[in-house]
Order: sequence, then C-alpha cells, then structure tokens
Amino acid sequence: MPETSRRADRLPGSRYGTRPTMKDVAARAGVGLKTVSRVVNGEPGVTPDTERRVQEAIDALGFRRNDSARVLRKGRTASIGLVLEDLADPFYGPLSRAVEEVARAHGALLINGSSAEDPDREQELALALCARRVDGLVVIPAGDDHRYLEPEIRAGVATVFVDRPAGKIDADVVLSDSYGGARDGVTHLIAHGHRRIGFIGDMPRIHTAAERLRGYRAAMEDAGIPVEDPWTSLGMTDPERVRRAAEEMLSGPDPVTAIFAGNNRVTVTVIRVLAERTRPVALVGFDDIELADLLHPGLTVVAQDAALLGRTAAERLFRQLDGTLLAPERIELPTRLVTRGSGELPPAD
Repeated sequence: MPETSRRADRLPGSRYGTRPTMKDVAARAGVGLKTVSRVVNGEPGVTPDTERRVQEAIDALGFRRNDSARVLRKGRTASIGLVLEDLADPFYGPLSRAVEEVARAHGALLINGSSAEDPDREQELALALCARRVDGLVVIPAGDDHRYLEPEIRAGVATVFVDRPAGKIDADVVLSDSYGGARDGVTHLIAHGHRRIGFIGDMPRIHTAAERLRGYRAAMEDAGIPVEDPWTSLGMTDPERVRRAAEEMLSGPDPVTAIFAGNNRVTVTVIRVLAERTRPVALVGFDDIELADLLHPGLTVVAQDAALLGRTAAERLFRQLDGTLLAPERIELPTRLVTRGSGELPPAD
C-alpha cells in the first residue's frame, strides 16, 4: 500500500499520521516493551537477532524516541537557546555557527531566534526558550532591563550575554572592545591628515553604538580636535537614514573629509553614497564586510572576531552548566585595524 494511503488510514481527515510508539514497534517485532526500550536506549541484554528485528521495525515505522521522560529523569534537555539581534545580519552568521559547534561538541542542540532589536520580543523569545526547558541561554540583548531572567537563572538556566552587557542584573558577558577599536580607527584617520571626521552609528541606547561614539570622541579629544554637532549622527541603521546622514555631512562649505562608520550596515550604505561622488573621502568601518578587499580602494576596517565571541560565550555557558564557574565575569576581546586603502586616503582639501 502506498505510504500516503497508510497515513490516511491512521488518521482520516488529516494529511498527517499519528506518531508510532514503542508499543507499535514491539507489536511489529513480536517482542515485549522492555526489549524495545533496551534497544532504543542502547542497553545490554538483547540478542543480535532480536535487536535486528526491533531495528527493522523501528526503520519501517519511522519510530523516533521521545526524550521527554529522559528530560524529567535527568533534569537536562541537552539544548541551549541563542537570542540574536537579526538572523539576516552577516555578523551573526559566524557567531551563531561558533555557538552551535561548541554546543554540538557537548552533545547539545542549539535553538535560535531573532529579537529584531525589540526588547519586548527579546523577552518573549528568551522566556519561550526557557519554557521549553533549555539548559542555557546565550543572549545578544536588545533591551536594558534583564531582571525578567532572574527567576530562570535562580532555577538553574545558565546565561551568558554577548556583544552587549545585561541590564540591571549581574551576569557573564563577552564583548569586543568597541571603545578601543573605534578610538584606534579614528586615530588612524587623524594620522592621515584628517580633522573633519564624521561618525555615523546605531541607536544611542545600544551599548556598542555608545561605546564606539565614546571612542570616536576620545580620539578627537586626544588630537585636540573639537567635534562639531553636524559631524555625528546616531539612529536606525536603515539605508535611508544613513544615506541622509552621510549626505548632510558631505555637503556645505566645510564637509567632512573622512567618515567612521559604526557597524557593517552603516558601512555598506556609506560606500554606496561615496561611490556617487567624485571627491575622494576616507572611510573606516567598524566590522569587516564581505568583498571588502575587492573594492577600489579596499575598505579599511576595525575588525572584531564574531566567531571568537560566540565560541567564548558558549564555552563559558557550558562551564556554568558543569559547575566550574563561580562569580559572573566580563570578558572583553580585542579588535584589530585592517588597512586596505580607504582609511589611508588623504584629505581632498
């Protein structure tokens, strides 16, 4: 009988069949439930011939073990949750992959989702993952108040924050040196003769945006360069807003001669704006982007290691689960300046 017919016979009126149980496997193989349980859980005490018959029944029925009982018995689900800002952002690809690889090495499954930079959605997603009994959470926070996680942490959910610190709770966090990286990038532009340098960043409430602005201001202050109000712009990183900010900085009698872009999304839009202009403008971006070395000139960036961020956070999480960590810690990873040409252009005037 065709597979579709068998499914329809099991549950009329539905396109889905019922899941086979260990009882179904036992009946098909002609053995008892305990024997099926031993085979499924890899326990001894079953002859090779019986094990073969049980495995054939499992394969024929498409049986999959229900781990719910094992979860209740062990108190662990062998799964962790990852709350990202935006799954579509290229920065989070290597970070997510690194977390997944560490989880896999510990025999755990990774479940992830996106907060879309919405604090309410972040909370909803994190608590939904906790409700599904994940053993731990890796969170890139959108909000600035994480007291909603305190009951979960007390209940034993290991929690590590990445890229930005938690708000109003004491928790492990793994960061890149946004302040130092931005300071180095702007200092590099100053060393190449620039005095009118613009900064375009993300929303000011975001920790990384605020730290990169602080690094920009520190570099300008170190060089004795007063920052004029039109030279800085923070807000949403959608192309329309960034384009408007860049065009305003590049207009007027005293336009900026260089721009420091606060993240990869800002950088891409600024590159498009500069490509439409004949006057060369120096550019340094925070975060590397794909094909940056193929641009003309190549893109100079302050690079952070997204994979190392994810790996460090995940390893920290599993050390929490193993009980080898005590007090929460703030881990700050260094950035590096990658020079390719765009940040080395001299002022056009």
